[in-house]
Amino acid sequence: MKIHKNQLQVKTHKSQDFYEITDEVRKIVRESGIKEGILTVFSPHTTGALCINENADSDVIEDMIYALDKAFPDDPKFKHMEGNSQAHLKSINLGNTLSLIVSDGLIDIGIWQGIFFCEFDGPRDRSVTVHLMGE
Repeated sequence: MKIHKNQLQVKTHKSQDFYEITDEVRKIVRESGIKEGILTVFSPHTTGALCINENADSDVIEDMIYALDKAFPDDPKFKHMEGNSQAHLKSINLGNTLSLIVSDGLIDIGIWQGIFFCEFDGPRDRSVTVHLMGE
């Protein structure tokens, strides 16, 4: 069994946005030489998340941010001193880890799907760990 680990850097430019990292993750998988395995993508940030979603229509991203803002609005009753409690709530609801299948050297995702880093407290310099195990 081979193990391959790499780090992606994501520079965010807005307070909230989704940054597609699919091509960078595919490059890591391709360069690893692993043809069959499990891919883990991990965000070590408490106000950033990861998701897989449609990458063909940018309106989807706008709709998701709108809906997350509705579900987790800024509230003056939040006590966290940094003032970013809603960013933490959005992050824990989307999650910080993705597990994906690698088959025949390719990430097994749908034709309209992409891997996104989700920023909820930017702009910031972020990192994403990509870990691949397989043969």
